[in-house]
Amino acid sequence: MKQCSSISFNGHALRRMFERGLMNNEVLFAIQTGEVIMDYPDDRPHPSQLRLGWVGEKAIHVVVSQASENDACYVITAYYPALAIWADDFKTRRS
Repeated sequence: MKQCSSISFNGHALRRMFERGLMNNEVLFAIQTGEVIMDYPDDRPHPSQLRLGWVGEKAIHVVVSQASENDACYVITAYYPALAIWADDFKTRRS
């Protein structure tokens, strides 16, 4: 994924972020500084990625898609990864 020309939040992402106590600036920071842990090249209408970012000691997962025609990015959802689902590194799903 290239540098985002802009970043927009869809309604689902905003609702989930509010429910989970995530702030816009935390999600933006995770997108800008986080690492890609999964690629979803076949997602529609745009390919997307799961990124792991850190805000202080807190891990954040953000699913973001990017339009190839203008490099605009769209936040699909964001959440704090649960240790019941993710390994201690928050990069690997538990079996």
